[in-house]
Amino acid sequence: MNKNNLTEGNIVTTLIFFAVPFLMANVLQSLYGAVDLFVVGKYCNAQSVAAVSTGTQVTQIITSLVSGLTLGSTILIGKYTGMKDFNRVKQCIATTLFVFFLVAILLTGLMLVFEKPLLTLLNTPDESFTYTMVYVAVCAWGNVFVCGYNSLSAILRGYGDSKRPMYFVGIACVINIILDFVLVKYAGLGVAGTALATVISQGISIGIAVVYLIKTNFIFDFRSSSFRITPVVAKELACVGIPVSFQELMVRISFLYLMAVMNSCGVYAAAVVGIGSKYDVFAMLSATSLANALTAVTAQNMGAGKPERARKSLWYGMSFALGVALLFWLWAQISPESMISVFSKDANVIAAGVPFFRSCSYDYFMVAMVFCLNGYLNGRSKTLWTMISCSAGALLLRMPLVYLFSRYFGENLGMLGTIAPTVSGIMACYTLFYVVWEGKENGKIEHQTVSNR
Repeated sequence: MNKNNLTEGNIVTTLIFFAVPFLMANVLQSLYGAVDLFVVGKYCNAQSVAAVSTGTQVTQIITSLVSGLTLGSTILIGKYTGMKDFNRVKQCIATTLFVFFLVAILLTGLMLVFEKPLLTLLNTPDESFTYTMVYVAVCAWGNVFVCGYNSLSAILRGYGDSKRPMYFVGIACVINIILDFVLVKYAGLGVAGTALATVISQGISIGIAVVYLIKTNFIFDFRSSSFRITPVVAKELACVGIPVSFQELMVRISFLYLMAVMNSCGVYAAAVVGIGSKYDVFAMLSATSLANALTAVTAQNMGAGKPERARKSLWYGMSFALGVALLFWLWAQISPESMISVFSKDANVIAAGVPFFRSCSYDYFMVAMVFCLNGYLNGRSKTLWTMISCSAGALLLRMPLVYLFSRYFGENLGMLGTIAPTVSGIMACYTLFYVVWEGKENGKIEHQTVSNR
């Protein structure tokens, strides 16, 4: 247990050593989509690139929903680990795995039924519509693996272990890269090959992960009799996880609306947004990793009665995330062409993408702040507040701005690219204000409690 304890030792060392495996796991996981797009761009046509770009936006809805719900497991397991209530930790694990098996079945059915109407709503270009249908349908059958990986990762991270999720996703990534080339280049399966590579690699990784955890005497034994729902835990998991999942869904819907607008501008614009989304993921990896690490660190420290340690972790984590965001911003400002050409050599795609990349890159700073602040608040179980703030940003800011800018600057991708940093900047300001206010209020309560004693 000592090696999983996030409540002791130097704050910076604890945060960095816990966050680095998060970062590596996120880098590897991001390679899924990046390699898919790279291989399709190299061996297929622009229509296939647009299909993977649009299809990825759809499949990310599922990933966002699942990761949001499983974050509730990280928070609860972190809290009970900090309290050293390991019986409740086991109940959280059993409930999480059972619930998400049912969720996977439900999501698969919904994706297959509503795939075509959703792609129609997204204004998917006619040239790439069939390819996109194939990509999404194949990925839908892999939902059980998406839920399985996210559940296991959330459980381990809440327990204070960020290394093993990194190993598991690393295995999946290597298999995915090999299968991408085999199925697309040599078997000629195109878009379907990239989707199959992802599904197969995730399935193999989950199987290896379960076997490994059983053999290393993990706290949960994975026996069939152990898989049962504890109603009290399920209710607590829902109260914490559903707001995060709803928040992720609203944010994803707003980005789907952006994709629909860009699809209406043609294949090249759709390809630009797809490539840009890959760089968004990589540029924000440090912020995403630190946000997830902050959730676990904060949850354990709050459970152990150490709120000040949790607050200090926030400020250290945010400083590091902003430093990494600066590097990607400089790249986008100095040589956006080199960023785009990694995924597509098409001159039209590069020309359309340069102004969009330069404008969007300011969002790297804003998102770094928002992610870290929300990670801290989630660790404090303030998921309802983060849900309200992020949903408001998506529905009341991003979507109306996309509508207005597309109507008056529809041909100017540079202007459309200013939407993201504008929305994130506003969100960063009011989230920072809330965190500072919340910290002062808690400080007063803690001071009064000590005085009364």
